[in-house]
Amino acid sequence: MYPYIFFDQTMIVLIPAILLTLYAQGKVKNNFSKYLQVQTRKNYTGAQVARILLNEQNLSEISIEITPGHMSDHYDPVNKILRLSKEVYAGSSIASVSVAAHEVGHAIQHDKGYVPLEIRNKIFPIASFGSSAAWFFIFVGFLIPALGGMIDIGILLFSVAVLFQIITLPVEFNASNRAMSLLAENDFITVNERVGAKKVLNAAALTYVAAMAAGIAQLIRLILIRDRRR
Repeated sequence: MYPYIFFDQTMIVLIPAILLTLYAQGKVKNNFSKYLQVQTRKNYTGAQVARILLNEQNLSEISIEITPGHMSDHYDPVNKILRLSKEVYAGSSIASVSVAAHEVGHAIQHDKGYVPLEIRNKIFPIASFGSSAAWFFIFVGFLIPALGGMIDIGILLFSVAVLFQIITLPVEFNASNRAMSLLAENDFITVNERVGAKKVLNAAALTYVAAMAAGIAQLIRLILIRDRRR
């Protein structure tokens, strides 16, 4: 039974999700790279845009720092720090200001108590544990028939991780919508530049859609394997 966890006919369930993931990764890479080379007419850097927007939202206590890595931008709600990659922090491209504004969107969500974000933060510890621990329970359940009930525990834990991915979608789409509104309202980008900003943010959002699809597909596959085993 053990090999079935890695490869059997149920793998077909994963194929659409795998293809979507590859497409999404290529899309975000291409769009980010393309618009990282297109400078905005206003010439504000990502850090400047973020600082202005945060101050405008009465969030001046949030600091902005450079973080190592490529596309490693994120908002840290615990320490109230907006961490931007070097190319976003110091860049004045369409991609740079779009990503910076997106992270500001997350900071605003946290400040306003955006419900999907609150739910996601609450289940994060369980989801983080479940995404890794689930496989231990599933493997043990398959290896030791007498402990078959552990498969159900593993599937339940994996389900929480999938739920986390599902809840992440509205959080990310909302942050992107906020970003587009903030950039336009504050005249950081021109009407023509909004097209590029949307492409960057939509491509990034697609990666979360792909992650959710992959999680759901894997969950379905695990259930099919479990039911066939029984």
